[in-house]
Amino acid sequence: MVQTKIYGLREHLDSIKPKLSDVIHSCVIDALQYPLDKRAHRFFPLERDDFFYPFGRTERYTIVEFSMIEGRSVEAKKQLIRLLFERLQPLGISAQDLEITIFETPKHNWGFRGLPGDEHQLNYKIEV
Repeated sequence: MVQTKIYGLREHLDSIKPKLSDVIHSCVIDALQYPLDKRAHRFFPLERDDFFYPFGRTERYTIVEFSMIEGRSVEAKKQLIRLLFERLQPLGISAQDLEITIFETPKHNWGFRGLPGDEHQLNYKIEV
């Protein structure tokens, strides 16, 4: 399982949501060997008075958070981060304006399709 949350200013995110989702998903597929048909992206477009960001960032400052079942290698997660920095630049999100966080939890802390995560037989590998 990989679920993604994307935060940024509404005026920036609204115009690039579909493209941004496609690029993020391509990075997850390539770095984590994730299935093409599994995409769970949630956008959190914020108004200016709801989003304070660090000095030195622009209005395109974007935060991407991944929640995933633990088990991916350090190298796979680093590859995901590298791909995001590379592939999001054409959308106007510079490396300076992008922050990425990966949160991992054990399978038993997930629940989906009526069962705890550790009771599911997934059709893709976690250990990549």
